[in-house]
Amino acid sequence: MTETTTCSTAWYARPAARAWRCAPAPAGIAAFHAGLLGYRPTPLREIPCLADELGVGRVFVKDESDRFGLAAFKALGVSWAVHLLLSRHRNGDADRPRSHHEPPYADREPPRTGAPLWLVTATDGNHGRAVARTARQCGVRARVFVAEGVHPRAVAAIEAEGAEVVRVAGSYDTAVSLAEKAAGEPDSALVQDMAWPGYEEVPGWIVDGCSTLFAETDTQVREAGSGPAGLVVVPTGVGSLAQAAVTHYRSRPSGPVPATLTVEADGAACVLASLAAGRPVTVETGRTALAGLNCGTVSSLAWPVLRDGLDAAVAVGDADAARAARDLAAHGVSAGPCGAASLAGARAALGGVGAPDRRAALGVGPGTAVVLLCTEGTAANPHGVPGPAPAPV
Repeated sequence: MTETTTCSTAWYARPAARAWRCAPAPAGIAAFHAGLLGYRPTPLREIPCLADELGVGRVFVKDESDRFGLAAFKALGVSWAVHLLLSRHRNGDADRPRSHHEPPYADREPPRTGAPLWLVTATDGNHGRAVARTARQCGVRARVFVAEGVHPRAVAAIEAEGAEVVRVAGSYDTAVSLAEKAAGEPDSALVQDMAWPGYEEVPGWIVDGCSTLFAETDTQVREAGSGPAGLVVVPTGVGSLAQAAVTHYRSRPSGPVPATLTVEADGAACVLASLAAGRPVTVETGRTALAGLNCGTVSSLAWPVLRDGLDAAVAVGDADAARAARDLAAHGVSAGPCGAASLAGARAALGGVGAPDRRAALGVGPGTAVVLLCTEGTAANPHGVPGPAPAPV
């Protein structure tokens, strides 16, 4: 049980986290994704002027604005989890990863008895559309509970995938509760990227599915002629993507281990508040342009990983994210507010009053390679979509 609180802390660091280690994600996930229709690694874009601004060696932006034709990274985790879920229901073989040579979603035949006809989820935007798209591709239906504050165009995109949309007059946490109840109906299965005690298997599969993003990034950084990343910056809601990041980098058997920095909306910083309190707490959320990060409770699966293995956390406001989105757009990167939060968070951590101490906690110096995860494009979240950037001066 978590307590409800407000978060006034904007920074948290734990340098000892760099020594923590864990087991890696299961093998075979990248091969599964490579076999799906429309798969290609998303681009890693270098922006030298940001390296100059941040006082580091190189800055790379992992651009997730077009992942399987969707404007966010979420399809990676959802596709893997739904594959395992439907395989279990249909064939009893959820532990068998699909071969790279099998046709994508080869199990799209009408579900056998016992297979879920409805995939149920709650969303503050991108996850819901990924579930809706994957359900349609797999020949099942989706019911998506949409939290208050999600942009109407994002809701329309979910409906365009053929999903039944249930609009919720409440927060993301309220939408999750309603989705959990609805998934208890016959022929339904919950596909949520947030875990809580008693519901952790499917969220764990979603986290595992995100490992492909980090495997791609490692390869692309190396191909760019850079040394390994020294800092990876992750926009964070309930903490599942951050869990995937920490798991990936803390499971390396040898070699340098980068610092991982989470970035949250300053009105919904549940991870940062929990780290500061030393236990999971729920924060009260309000309206923010960072709709995909507007989450009040950290995932129960993510919490122990982030508690022990996360280097630092920072919170940013809407205006900082909007400025970052405009700056990224000027360099050809389509970034919604949540995707741009990584740049806003890097600026908050590496600059301003107290920067030397924060940089030291992260182990960042003038030669460090920094990776910013841009987790959504402007099409995913039209809140605060940047207009034309001001002319360079």
